[in-house]
Amino acid sequence: MNLTERQQQILDFIDHALDHGGVMPSTREIQDHFGFASQTAAVNHLRALEKKGAIQRQPGKARAVALTSHMQRESIIDIPVYGSIAAGFAETVAQEDEGTVSIDTETLGVQKGRRVFALKVRGDSMTGAEINEGDLVILENREPKAGAIVAALIDGETTLKRLVLQRGRYFLRAENPRYPDLIPATDLQVQGVMVALIRKFRN
Repeated sequence: MNLTERQQQILDFIDHALDHGGVMPSTREIQDHFGFASQTAAVNHLRALEKKGAIQRQPGKARAVALTSHMQRESIIDIPVYGSIAAGFAETVAQEDEGTVSIDTETLGVQKGRRVFALKVRGDSMTGAEINEGDLVILENREPKAGAIVAALIDGETTLKRLVLQRGRYFLRAENPRYPDLIPATDLQVQGVMVALIRKFRN
């Protein structure tokens, strides 16, 4: 956004007030702080900031405002990267903590409070879904639906596959004809549903 010097100063003043007191400064306070001749000048600046998308004001609430920059920061969260997952044949893999990756929950539609994590892809069984070795899959711990791509524990081994329901029974299917369907002998547990993919850069 292209703000004037005065608009940026007012935005910084609002930012400071919200950070330290949690309350939007009144137009009178803005007028006094900047030495405006009237409150009308403060109102006009607020309208200009709203028009440029720097703030969002709630209708009917004179001092209820949200800074766009705050809203953007609040939607960014760091999620853990728990090692890798086989996109091939299921494997027994211990969970490892490999740091974090930042995601935008609003863009991905991830609900706050739900467990979200990431895993690095190993193998080529999901290439038909454009999920390749080295990519990072973002997964949410939620109830899966048939057709979703999931991280699953099947008979004690983990893998990344598509969840299929046929004749009342769930099983896992690769997105590569070289790999067979995985039919659980005893147990199939979905650990996470894929909500996004961070693609590894390739030359």
